[in-house]
Amino acid sequence: MSQVWTAELRTEEGKGASRRLRHAGKVPAIIYGGDVDAKSIALKSNQIERALKLDVDLYNSVLTLEGAGDAENCIIKDLQRHPATGFITHIDFQRASDKAMVTKRVPLKFKGKESSPGVKMGGLMSFMQTTVEVSCLAKDLPTAIDVDVSELEAGTNLRLSQLTLPKGVKLTALTHGNTDYDQAVVGISKVKR
Repeated sequence: MSQVWTAELRTEEGKGASRRLRHAGKVPAIIYGGDVDAKSIALKSNQIERALKLDVDLYNSVLTLEGAGDAENCIIKDLQRHPATGFITHIDFQRASDKAMVTKRVPLKFKGKESSPGVKMGGLMSFMQTTVEVSCLAKDLPTAIDVDVSELEAGTNLRLSQLTLPKGVKLTALTHGNTDYDQAVVGISKVKR
């Protein structure tokens, strides 16, 4: 189920207007994508901060934005933070329709690290990638991809092509048709004795 966030339309744009919004406890944002023009909006800062602290999966979830015209389903495409304070300074939302493909980076969740035969033999597990770029419909966007490493032996790697993906999800690296893009995701080094 998607979360519903309340937004308001912005009439003023630019650096000064954005600063005034931030001082008023709001975050400037934009909604773009699809066949509709981009829409400048503002959201309450505390609402966003609280939602992101409670649910880190929001970065890869479909959100509903209400209050700025028609309700729109969106995904967070980019989120910018202040370098010193960590406060959110701007958000880019991409419209999520049922027909258009979205491309997004999704985290990998590694399961079975301790029970891996290669680790039990004293091998060191190395993670080459912790996120992968996927392409799918917004409704099929996974919050994370589970990677089972419980059967990984010493001296072996698990590659992108060996990942188990949810239905309707494709890895963009593998859509090029070249095996050079089939990179290692995780590996266990051989035990030196």
